[in-house]
Amino acid sequence: MTHATKDSVKVYAMGGVGEIGNNMTVIEVNHAIYIIDAGLMHPHEDMLGVDTVIPDVSYLSDRREQIQGIFLTHGHQANIGGLPYLLRDLNVPVYGTRFTLALVWESLKRVGANFPRNLFNTINPDRRMKIGQCMIECFRTYHSIPDSVGYAIKTNQGYIVHTGDYKFDFTPVGGFPTDTSRISRIGDKGVLCLLSDSKHAELPGKEPSDAVIGDRFNHILYSAEGRVIVAIHATNIYRIQQFLEACERHNRKVAIDGKYLERVISIASKEGFLKLPKNILINWEKSTKQPERELAILTSGPDGDPLTPLTSLANHLHKKLRLKEHDLIIYAASLTPSNEKTVTNAIDQLMSEGAQVIFGKAVHVSGHGAGEDIEMMLQLTRPKYVIPIDGEFKMMRAQQKMAEAMGISASRTFLLDKGDVVAFTDREANRADTVPAGQLLVDGLGVGDVGNIVLRDRRLLSQDGTVIVVVTLGRRTKKILAGPEIITRGFVYVRESEDLLDQANHIVSDVLSKSLTQHVSEWSSLKSGIRDSLSKYFFDKTKRRPMILPIIMEF
Repeated sequence: MTHATKDSVKVYAMGGVGEIGNNMTVIEVNHAIYIIDAGLMHPHEDMLGVDTVIPDVSYLSDRREQIQGIFLTHGHQANIGGLPYLLRDLNVPVYGTRFTLALVWESLKRVGANFPRNLFNTINPDRRMKIGQCMIECFRTYHSIPDSVGYAIKTNQGYIVHTGDYKFDFTPVGGFPTDTSRISRIGDKGVLCLLSDSKHAELPGKEPSDAVIGDRFNHILYSAEGRVIVAIHATNIYRIQQFLEACERHNRKVAIDGKYLERVISIASKEGFLKLPKNILINWEKSTKQPERELAILTSGPDGDPLTPLTSLANHLHKKLRLKEHDLIIYAASLTPSNEKTVTNAIDQLMSEGAQVIFGKAVHVSGHGAGEDIEMMLQLTRPKYVIPIDGEFKMMRAQQKMAEAMGISASRTFLLDKGDVVAFTDREANRADTVPAGQLLVDGLGVGDVGNIVLRDRRLLSQDGTVIVVVTLGRRTKKILAGPEIITRGFVYVRESEDLLDQANHIVSDVLSKSLTQHVSEWSSLKSGIRDSLSKYFFDKTKRRPMILPIIMEF
């Protein structure tokens, strides 16, 4: 009697572990590569000038022939936003649900990326697919965006299950609840490893149902005396649906502010995921003539975020909106560690000017499952091993503790960093050699050309400013013909620092004179001498280290 050779299985994350966003998980089965999600991450405060952060897929680019496809769980930018950049290197098939792919095509169009339509494959969550040698099952999940799914990849060691983002909401506003029966059936067949959303693992209890927000919107609109302005995520279709229905009930017309928000609403309506009440929407010009008690405004930023319009309104920088008496503003989104300070500052400013602002749990519940949701996923799948994903390290650790309380020992829960590999052999898991992984910074049209050195220079410029030294030398005489002229930006106030800059001028002249007397005429040496002398002088006098840029010309 012979035994079939067990599949070789590896799991690693290129992003989405130890961070929020940038989601990308890789599952290798017999060297066939299945990628789940290809997201982006918004830059940290110290990433000055950076537009977007995406996973570094150079390791996968070298193995593109092995890649069976990219499988998308849902249409949030944290899960699809990297595609316009990553497909340039990978150029592999993409699989997603109908609404998810509609948002992908919109993202590609916005950045001017052009890929053949036959590269994108619409999946039916109720059917299994055979991709390469593996059978892949989907299961519907309920999240804060329609048409979300998780994936279960079948190997002869057991299923590898990727939950995507989910919560268990048994009174969903729209779409389908998370498919507990299908998840349970997959669990009955044997789950080798569960890759599970960790974002709210630290929160006890169960995430409330979205249904509660509809009643709160009705209560708010009933008592509102003026305009109601809602800052919202453009892709939170269920929340938009609730607000539109509440506006219809209270005889308010709705104006849309934000081109991306307009596009998403149009797509969701066309695809059947958003039901627009009849004659509820009005254009912006008509909204200016609408009685304030009969008007509501949905607003979102250029990337579909609610924070941009909120801060623009607070700082009087919004292109269309100005605060009016009796305005009521709703911030219908989560306050996260990364945005909490900015949100609360904006709200404080708006309130100081007399606006009413409603935010937090009164008008928003999350699409991510809390502690009891995660426990339920563990009960349904009954995995041998757990790999927490989609969260910061503390969130992943919280899920590890939860799994341990349910009988899955800490040694069978792997907390990964980017590039860490878990290899499965005969249903036993061990850490293997790491693979190259990291981040690429997108700045304008450049992808990956901004690195640590450039960021360091930008931080220096933002902290201590810059000093530009311009001097003209005689090509033959090697004497100073003009200058030195010192120009500063962000370093000192020139009118109050004339003595400091005059002395700096003398220092540059002395450095050049001594160097030229010693027949040192290489520009690199002259520039180095100027930088070193001025850097020491400025630090002694100001305790600042501006970036010093010598410019030497010959005439």
